[in-house]
Amino acid sequence: MNARIDSSRGERKCLDGRFQILVSLLMVTLWWSGCNFAPKYNRPSVQTPAAFKEMEGWARAQPKDHEIRGKWWEVFNDPELNALEEQVTISNQNVAAAVANFAAARAIVRQARSQYFPTATMGPSVTRSKTSATGTTSFASSFSTNGSSGRAFTLYALPFDATWDPDFWGGIRNTVKADIAAAQSSAAILENVKLTNQVAMAAVYFELRGQDALKEILDSAVVSFQKTLDLTKALFTTGINSDVNVALAETQLQTTVAQATSLGVQRAQFEHAIALLIGKPASTFSVPARPLKASPPAIPVGVPSQLLERRPDIAAAERIVAQANAQIGVARAAYFPTITLTASSGFQSVTTANLLTGPSAVWSIGAAMAETLFDAGRRAAVTQQAWATYNLTVADYRQTVLTAFVNVEDNLAALRILSQQLQQQEVAVKSAERSLALTIYGYKTGINSYLNVLTAQTALLNNQETAMTIRIQQMTASVQLINALGGGWKVSELPSAGQATKKTAPAP
Repeated sequence: MNARIDSSRGERKCLDGRFQILVSLLMVTLWWSGCNFAPKYNRPSVQTPAAFKEMEGWARAQPKDHEIRGKWWEVFNDPELNALEEQVTISNQNVAAAVANFAAARAIVRQARSQYFPTATMGPSVTRSKTSATGTTSFASSFSTNGSSGRAFTLYALPFDATWDPDFWGGIRNTVKADIAAAQSSAAILENVKLTNQVAMAAVYFELRGQDALKEILDSAVVSFQKTLDLTKALFTTGINSDVNVALAETQLQTTVAQATSLGVQRAQFEHAIALLIGKPASTFSVPARPLKASPPAIPVGVPSQLLERRPDIAAAERIVAQANAQIGVARAAYFPTITLTASSGFQSVTTANLLTGPSAVWSIGAAMAETLFDAGRRAAVTQQAWATYNLTVADYRQTVLTAFVNVEDNLAALRILSQQLQQQEVAVKSAERSLALTIYGYKTGINSYLNVLTAQTALLNNQETAMTIRIQQMTASVQLINALGGGWKVSELPSAGQATKKTAPAP
């Protein structure tokens, strides 16, 4: 009796020891599983000036215009432009492609998150077999009804299997983080594509309106030159003028008519570009002629540090850095063993009548661990590659920020200088108008020759065209400044981790 008790105590101690070892191993595993092998992420630092250099002398916006709104093009107060911009978001094919890329990125996040959970499978099967009559097969004898072998039988099976790789080392967790960051970057790229095409629309629209304005200037010059030709012919018939002056007047008139006609080439190209931006065939799209009358609006610029929150391309670059940071954790997790838990259950029987009964039930459960003992430095190389990729993305991010500062400074300088140039050019236009009026008066009275009139008319036309070209450049620079400031976008509009995994409706 005592021997039996001692034996029971020994078995209990052995079991307790094994249990303690198991608990210890479990605690160590759980402790390691709480570790994150990715470096702590912080947005890369970048040197940010306190103010834009070219802001000196800039006309600041009113307090009510402290920031650019979402539909930034409305600051130009052009209903036709507003209607075209609305179509860009809906019908532009570049935007449609970016939307699809974002949807694919969100699907990748869902794929990565699925690794958190076990995989369950079911594999029903029916197998017809015959065993050897002369061999020794325990499997055959187990299904033999009369103890003989060599008989054919049918085996019905209904197995259910499950496998699970617990994320002890954070490999899956960091993969999900990386994919979420990639999806957020894709969302920022989508917004940048929208902004890029919206900006292209506004720029092309003002270029087209500028061509209409130049056409109006040339048409007006044609009318003026026709009157001068008529006057020259009248003076020629009276013997006051020579046939040479008539030929010069005709040459000037026809040259200007040809210039007006040539504007149609660029206008048609701008019109086709607008059709492309709104996703319509150029053959079925047209824009009625209307000269440019708009002036550059007051645009709130803010301070350089705000660009980090307002430009979608900067946000996209920053999320790529976060993705690369998480990938370092994925590479480090490869140094630790892979643990796989498996479970299987189901039914097997040689008859369908007994398939779903208790005696036909089968099951198994197990765990496996796999660790790489030698890989010739492959994992170390992968980790080094992950770090190099991270450093690359940091450099790209900083370059994107610096480029953004340059974009703003360039367009601030352009608007400031163009404003001064336009003021000077308008003075030149008024002087040319006055000179032409005096020259024609003198020509009519015989004081001036036709060459003086020709010179004055050419000077006025050239100055008018230059003034309009400057106005077009002003409008384009205004659009590009809004683009450089990020339009009306904010980094807070990036999708959260939960939104990045949201399912999207399939395309029709």
